[in-house]
Amino acid sequence: MTATLPRVDTATAAPVKRRRRSLGWLAVVPLLAFTAIAFGLPALAMLDGAFTVKDPATAATAYSAENLSTSLQGAYLTALLGSVKLSAVSAVLAAVFGLPLAQAVVTSRFRALREAVLTASGVLANFGGVPLAFAFVATLGNAGVLTRHLGLTDKGWDLYSFWGLVIVYLYFLIPLMVLTITPALDGLRSQWREAARNNGATTVQYWRHVALPVLLPSLLGGLVLLFGSAFAAYATAAAMVGSSVPLVTLQIADALSGNVLVGQENVALALSLDMVLVAGLVMAVYLPLQRRSARWLA
Repeated sequence: MTATLPRVDTATAAPVKRRRRSLGWLAVVPLLAFTAIAFGLPALAMLDGAFTVKDPATAATAYSAENLSTSLQGAYLTALLGSVKLSAVSAVLAAVFGLPLAQAVVTSRFRALREAVLTASGVLANFGGVPLAFAFVATLGNAGVLTRHLGLTDKGWDLYSFWGLVIVYLYFLIPLMVLTITPALDGLRSQWREAARNNGATTVQYWRHVALPVLLPSLLGGLVLLFGSAFAAYATAAAMVGSSVPLVTLQIADALSGNVLVGQENVALALSLDMVLVAGLVMAVYLPLQRRSARWLA
């Protein structure tokens, strides 16, 4: 006796599928509305202010690219380049130190160690701002515990400098790199290493010719993510170095508050637009790399 399968009416299945798909779009409407209000309106206000020039004599306003031109000159340009330099150096160093740490976690036989490191990385990656600045000032500042104990001041150490800020940024960028690259390292198949060994390849040759080419999109994607995180950081640098290290986020704060010149609010919006453009370029590089790494490690 053979069992007969129930027949599926294709004429009614297609409308049901389309109806479910339309209901799925309705579920996304609240998220789209929130995005439009929380991100769209501020973005429009920023664009309007960045291209609005106010005449101080008559208080008349007009649309012009003068603010953008000003944001790319003098101290503002120096601050923008300083932020790019700081973010690039911090991201590269965090990637260099974070990759071996993530590999050690992935290859560890102790599951508890892996979970502890990943949990700590999740906490430290989100630890920043004034508390982080205070912790480093109390430890490595001019009157910090380690600074006095090790006599670092006599050796030329200065926390309130470019390299001091790089070290502080590494505190949360290295854990972020560990979280970013660990899934890609998990995707490396053990068969690839075994095949390389069977063909006489050393560990260095395996990493050079097999692992790193496969991990390259994920590494570059993580590097871009680290760059964006460092580029947008503000509170830590503001609490630590003030204006001693030129950064675009600090220049925006000074322009908005009128610490240097009065009436530069729209220049601050132009600087914000410059940051958005840099972030857009960063994301334009990051998204294709993520898709390529997902295809390799699937």
